[in-house]
Amino acid sequence: MDKIEHIGIAVKDLEASNKLFEKLLGVPHYKIEEVASEGVKTSFFKSGPNKIELLEATKPDSPIAKYLEKKGEGIHHIAFSVEDIVSEIERLKGEGFVVLNETPKKGADNKLVAFLHPKGTNGVLVELCQEIKEG
Repeated sequence: MDKIEHIGIAVKDLEASNKLFEKLLGVPHYKIEEVASEGVKTSFFKSGPNKIELLEATKPDSPIAKYLEKKGEGIHHIAFSVEDIVSEIERLKGEGFVVLNETPKKGADNKLVAFLHPKGTNGVLVELCQEIKEG
């Protein structure tokens, strides 16, 4: 894993949270994107070299809606940048981690993503992110 790619925060109201994080970080969000397959709308902020992803549910049965119902607003996941997501999935499976989606899927911010089950990572949902290369 190369670096922390972003920290994902589950929010109930993306518009209100965008205003809050704009005040907190002193910069506006740079992108809002919906990932319909996951029932989520995302907003991204940059703070120096770091990124924050706010996640709002767009469907009542989406993973984010379920998370908010169970745990409320707060840190949802930590994402790590990887060069080759397929080989990283295989490496982590070999180390005994449970991968929630063994085939990477398209996520927000031009990334292929896969998640590790939080039961095997001290309760933290871990996301692997690989930049989708054009061409």
